[in-house]
Amino acid sequence: MDQDIPIAERLQTDSAVRRQKQPLYKRWAIASIIGLGCMAGGVWFFSRSTEPSAVAEAVGNPIAAATENLLGHLPYEEAPLSELVPVSADGQIKLRRAAAERFRAMVAAAQQEGIVLVPLSGFRSKQDQDYLFFQVKEQRGQRTSERALVSAPPGYSEHHTGYAIDIGDASQPDTHLRAAFEQTPAFQWLVVNAARFSFELSFPEGNSQGVSYEPWHWRFVGDRHSLQTFYKARQLNARGAQ
Repeated sequence: MDQDIPIAERLQTDSAVRRQKQPLYKRWAIASIIGLGCMAGGVWFFSRSTEPSAVAEAVGNPIAAATENLLGHLPYEEAPLSELVPVSADGQIKLRRAAAERFRAMVAAAQQEGIVLVPLSGFRSKQDQDYLFFQVKEQRGQRTSERALVSAPPGYSEHHTGYAIDIGDASQPDTHLRAAFEQTPAFQWLVVNAARFSFELSFPEGNSQGVSYEPWHWRFVGDRHSLQTFYKARQLNARGAQ
């Protein structure tokens, strides 16, 4: 008689009978195992969602999703022109408003101690960076990897953000944009005092991004947006320093 019942129905019926014949404690054990598996999956998902990258993305970190770097450089958005204000006498060098305000305060404080900080380069557009990277690379006959040690590809420069600035010492212009800047009174003053104005060295010696040491290159990290912008870079350097 069973042969007259379709195979699929027979299999379902047999399975139901087997389940009914199982002792109660076995059915309870199976249900417990399934429940524990679901709980473990939930814990794993929660732990993944609370990793630093997920937390950063949740608070709006512009580079949280872009974890890949290019030749040691991280991607950055270009600052809106409406956010930029001049920090040089000729008005050509600009920073975002918050960074500009603190930079001017830092310049004034240094001047009181006989140190004259000179702004050399602030905001740069991706078009400007395109020239500095590709055209200069060709002029100097550099390989791309060589050029990346001293200059970021367009789209990957901290200068795009409006928070980064290159600083020189007015008393020693021959050290501008050179490692020798670290020997100047201006650099020594910055090492001691820059943090009071929320500026930090972007590329210290042995930095984890593999970028050449740039004692002249400083970035502003004094508000929520600037911290979010440099979140990934700061995490890399923090891990490298451990």
